[in-house]
Amino acid sequence: MASSGILRVLGVDPGLTRCGVGVVDVARNRSATLVHVGVVRTEPSMPIEQRLAAIAAGLRAVMDEHLPDVVAVERVFAQQNRSTVMGTAQASGIALLLAGERGLPAATHTPSEVKAAVTGYGSADKLQVQTMVARVLRLDALPQPADAADALALALCHAWRGGASSGGGAPAAALTPAQRAWADAARLAKR
Repeated sequence: MASSGILRVLGVDPGLTRCGVGVVDVARNRSATLVHVGVVRTEPSMPIEQRLAAIAAGLRAVMDEHLPDVVAVERVFAQQNRSTVMGTAQASGIALLLAGERGLPAATHTPSEVKAAVTGYGSADKLQVQTMVARVLRLDALPQPADAADALALALCHAWRGGASSGGGAPAAALTPAQRAWADAARLAKR
């Protein structure tokens, strides 16, 4: 957290076609201010290496302009469509790599963790998430598209669940059994 007591968080909702990015400043009292929101887009017809390079360039530009303290990325989860999960994992890896290159702490959060942090309900729908993000950030309209709103929600979730620390942020006692198991597995993998 910056000496001003404000934590600047870059949230990334990874995807190959649309990669949502959102930057928020969050104070110790949990109040938040919108700094930047957008989407890095690539065409499905582009070769994969060009799509990943375009995502990296877009994320670098946001990092260069807004200088986040920490990066929060949506954790890839199992889906029916393998190509979708692969593209999401690849874009997620780019965001985590760029954080690592800059020495920034990074954390991943599941969609249900983000929904629960922002709406109080882990199965909230997209409209509920967008509505709460708009309310928290005092926006006149819902953030669009949904990928951008999800990136803002990721940033808020991370700041509210522990802030600058990497690995998810929340104290062990605040984690669900599944989250504790994930954190334990991540710690073992680092050895």
